[in-house]
Amino acid sequence: MNFAQVLLNNPAPPDKAALITQQGDLTYGDLVQRAQQFANFLMSQGVKPGDRILLAGESSAMWVQGYLGCALAGAVAVPVAVPITDDYLSEIMKSVEPAAALVQAKWLRRLDSQLAGCKLIISEARPPRMNADLNLVTLEEMPPSDNTNFPQRNEDDLAAIMFTSGSTAAPRGVMISHGNIIANTTDIIASMNIDTQDRIMAVLPFHYCFGTSLLHTHLMAGASLVIDNRFLFPEKVLQNMIDTQCTSLAGVPSTYQILLRRSNLKKMKFPHLKKLQQAGGKLAGPFIEELEEALPDADLFVMYGQTEATARLSCISPQDRQAHPHSIGKGLDQVQLKVVNESGQPVSEGQTGEIVALGPNIASGYWENPEATARIFTGGLHTGDLAQVDSDGYICIVDRARDFIKCGGKRVSCKQIEASILHFPDLTEAAVVGIPDLVLGEAVCLFVVHPQGELIAEELEKFCKTELDHTLLPKRIVYLPDMPRNNSGKLDKRALKLTLTEISEG
Repeated sequence: MNFAQVLLNNPAPPDKAALITQQGDLTYGDLVQRAQQFANFLMSQGVKPGDRILLAGESSAMWVQGYLGCALAGAVAVPVAVPITDDYLSEIMKSVEPAAALVQAKWLRRLDSQLAGCKLIISEARPPRMNADLNLVTLEEMPPSDNTNFPQRNEDDLAAIMFTSGSTAAPRGVMISHGNIIANTTDIIASMNIDTQDRIMAVLPFHYCFGTSLLHTHLMAGASLVIDNRFLFPEKVLQNMIDTQCTSLAGVPSTYQILLRRSNLKKMKFPHLKKLQQAGGKLAGPFIEELEEALPDADLFVMYGQTEATARLSCISPQDRQAHPHSIGKGLDQVQLKVVNESGQPVSEGQTGEIVALGPNIASGYWENPEATARIFTGGLHTGDLAQVDSDGYICIVDRARDFIKCGGKRVSCKQIEASILHFPDLTEAAVVGIPDLVLGEAVCLFVVHPQGELIAEELEKFCKTELDHTLLPKRIVYLPDMPRNNSGKLDKRALKLTLTEISEG
């Protein structure tokens, strides 16, 4: 039941490219050998089943080798985003007490002071002027090994501690088991019919559960991943998609918003592109329409999930979405999704309740946080997402439970306001937060990103008056060059509120 063995025991021949990177390709045969070499080295250094291994770096062949090698050795991978603040890394180090750390060379000097207490540091290279006290070993210095006798793992054994994105709350370490990964990966492959012919452009970081799930699904299916970390330059990524004949692309809402507004996506041709995945938040209707118009030959699969669910909870096909355009669909094959009221009873059609999920992909809880575990995981995963169910049983999310504002005594969904405003021509992004108001209690503060900035202020204000109820008209509109994001690429509303405070104080 070791998930790495399941992923690597796939239908792909050994000479097929598993990973395609700017530095070169890695075949499945090479990947198996390198993962086993990494696992054997960890074991030779005294790493035991259940020990935690920190992974700090961008998506790369090295990252994948380390991630799979950790699992083969029975260790627990702890991926962290880079860059990472000293305080946050120190907090994680203290919490998980890693037996070793795999760190990309470019980040070693930045992080060496926080890594000083780690017994073993592994990197792909040895940068100059390193802290001499670190016990550093490079991948090239690892001895080869033919041993394939690795510790047995059960489905409930811990495989990874994945930190949540922190888009609505403080990040928590989610405990993901081998069984969680295998169950969720199997479901996702079935829902999208992923096979050996698929080749996905991977721009989402592997430390993020959506990015990790792309790695899981495409390795298990014997498909290929094209790793490209240059999304700051979207034209290069798009050209790489064409050059490497990618058949699919996955992204969070901002991925597609940037491609539609800040690239030549609409002018380019992608003859091999057949599938699009979208998750990590709701992509507004106008962008979905634009995306499908720009890429008419690619099927768009809208997915819903959380880190606490390993990755995905549901997937709605393009065909089902035609009949249920605002829905996230129903649960994956092994997932049960319920929408319940405050008493835990299923809601009737048209009523709003919270989504609760059950299934073998649901994590066991949060690392060293029994109070939050009891609150979120008792009786199923309480997602915090408010939704309704239609007559056919399809679920439509209304909003996050914490992403409402109270205007004039009424609770109003920020997402619904944002969706209305995004119909404004050429608007890249819109985000709503609540600000104090003496009359309404809370009023709308609107943040927008538009190519013309404040030059569209008068037109936007007129547009809002035609689209929104008078109680929801923005009390304040803030024009930004870009929205703040967390390390998963998601909109960070806590940072928006901080920005508003800084503007007020300035």
